[in-house]
Amino acid sequence: MREEQHCTVACKSKLSAQAAKDFKEKIDDEYRVNMILDNLPVAVLGQRRDGSSLITYEHGFRVGFKGNYAGSKEEKYFIHNHLSFRVMYHRDPETDSARIVGFEVSPVSIKHEYKEWDPKNPKVATCNQNTKNIFQGGAIPQEVDKDKEIVFSYDVSYKESETKWASRWDTYLLMNDDQIHWFSIINSLMIVLFLSGMVAMIMMRTLYKDIANYNQLETQDEAQEETGWKLVHGDVFRAPVNSGLLCVYVGTGVQILAMTLVTMMFALLGFLSPSNRGGLMTAMVLLWVFMGLFGGYSSARLYKMFKGTEWKRNTLKTAFMFPGILFAVFFVLNALIWGEQSSGAVPFGTMFALVCLWFGISVPLVFVGSYLGFKKPVIEDPVKTNKIPRQIPEQAWYMKPIFSVLIGGILPFGAVFIELFFILTSIWLNQFYYIFGFLFIVFVILMITCAEITIVLCYFQLCSEDYNWWWRAYLTAGSSALYLFLYSIFYFFTKLEITKLVSGILYFGYMLIASYAFFVLTGTIGFYACYWFVRKIYSSVKID
Repeated sequence: MREEQHCTVACKSKLSAQAAKDFKEKIDDEYRVNMILDNLPVAVLGQRRDGSSLITYEHGFRVGFKGNYAGSKEEKYFIHNHLSFRVMYHRDPETDSARIVGFEVSPVSIKHEYKEWDPKNPKVATCNQNTKNIFQGGAIPQEVDKDKEIVFSYDVSYKESETKWASRWDTYLLMNDDQIHWFSIINSLMIVLFLSGMVAMIMMRTLYKDIANYNQLETQDEAQEETGWKLVHGDVFRAPVNSGLLCVYVGTGVQILAMTLVTMMFALLGFLSPSNRGGLMTAMVLLWVFMGLFGGYSSARLYKMFKGTEWKRNTLKTAFMFPGILFAVFFVLNALIWGEQSSGAVPFGTMFALVCLWFGISVPLVFVGSYLGFKKPVIEDPVKTNKIPRQIPEQAWYMKPIFSVLIGGILPFGAVFIELFFILTSIWLNQFYYIFGFLFIVFVILMITCAEITIVLCYFQLCSEDYNWWWRAYLTAGSSALYLFLYSIFYFFTKLEITKLVSGILYFGYMLIASYAFFVLTGTIGFYACYWFVRKIYSSVKID
C-alpha cells in the first residue's frame, strides 16, 4: 500500500489465430474489463454531458479500439495492454492508517520493445521503471493480429483524497442528467394533472348531476327513458368470463406491487447499497417470496366474490402461473448463456435455491393467504345482479375493446418512458443506476396515471351501456406493457450494437420478462381503481 510502481511488466503472450479472432470480436462488441479493489469497481474518468467540471465514472475499461495508421485507410484492431492505475486513499491523521476511497484506470495501447527477454525480471525499452514519464516519445499502439507478441504492463500511483470512506461511492453514483429527470417528472405531472382534472370533472359534475337526476325520477317509466350507466346496474357486477384467471392475475399483481413498494422503501433508506453487489436483486426475490401471503389473500377474496368454489385450484394457479412462466423463460435464457460458456450464467446451485424458495416459502404463504381470504365473509355487491344478462347495444368504433385498451396504455407509458431510458441504459450500457428518489416519484405518478385513465375509460364504457368492464379495466392499464416492449425494440436498434444471436435473444428474453411483470403490475392497479370507482357510483344511487 502507498508504494508506487512504474512500468511493471506482467507477462508476454503470443497470439494464435483463434486468440486474435476472439480479441477482435470482443473489440467489435465493445467488451469491457471489470476489476475490483477493496470492493470498489475500477472506473475510467469521463466528462459530464452538461460540460461542468465535475467528473463522472464509466464502469470498467474497453478491451481495445479500432483505428488506422497515418496514410492508410485499412482499419486495424488495437488492444489496451498497459494500465495506469490510480488509487485514491483517505488518511486518518491520528493513526496514519489509510483506507481506499477511489480506484481509477487509464488504459493505453503501446507496442512494447525489449532487447532481451528475462522471464524472472522482464524489462522493456519502451518505458523506464525509475521515472514517472512512462512512454518514450512517439510510441506505436499494440496491434492485434495472428502471431503478434503482446507485452502486458501496468503502473500504480497513489493519491491522497479528501473523500471519506463512507462517501466513496458518491462519484460512482453521480447523476449525469438530473435536469432531464426533473423534466421527465414535470412532463409526467402534466399528464397526471390533465387526467386528475378529467376524473374530478366526471366525479363532481357529471356523476353528481347523474345521481341527483336518477334519484329524483318518480316512476319506472321515467327510468326506462333514461340512458347511461344506471341502466346496467343489474349486470355491472356479473362475474366476467374466465373470472378464475382474472383472480390469479390480480393476486399476482398485488404480490408484485407489494414487493416493488417495499424494495423502493429499502432503496430510498439506503439499505440496498451498490457496494453490496446483487443486493437489489436478492432483496426483490426474497420480498417476492414473502409477499405471496398478500397475493393469495387478494386472489381468494376476489374468487369468493365471483362465487368460485374451487379455492385450492385457484390458489395453485396463483402460486405457480406467473413464477412458472418467468422461471421457464429464465431457465431457457440461462441455458443459452451456459452454452456460450459465459461466467454470467447463474450456477445450478443458485437455480436450485430459487426453486426451494419458491416451493418452500412462496407456495405455502400463498396457501395461507388464500385460506385467510376465503374464510372472510364474501364482499357484498352494492346492487343486485339480474338473472338474465342485458343485451349490449352496438358500440361506436372508438368504444370497441381493442381500440380503448390500446389507447389506455399510452398515457401510463408516457409518464415513465424517460426514466425507462435511464434504467435500460444502466442495465445494458455499463452505468450505475442509484436514483431511487426519482424512481419512486415516477412510480407514484405511474400508479396515479394507471388508476385515472382506467376510471375515465371505464366511465365512458358504462355510459355506452357496456357492462363488461372487469377484464377491460385490467387490460386498459396493462396495455402500457406492450408499449414498454415496443420501446425496448426501438432502443435495441437505435442505442445498442448487439450483433450476436444469443446476445439478442438474451436482451429480448429479459425485456419480455420485464414487460410481462409490468403488465401484471399496471393491470392490477387499473383493475382495483376501476373496481373502487364502480362500487362507489353504484352505491350512490337509489335502485328499486
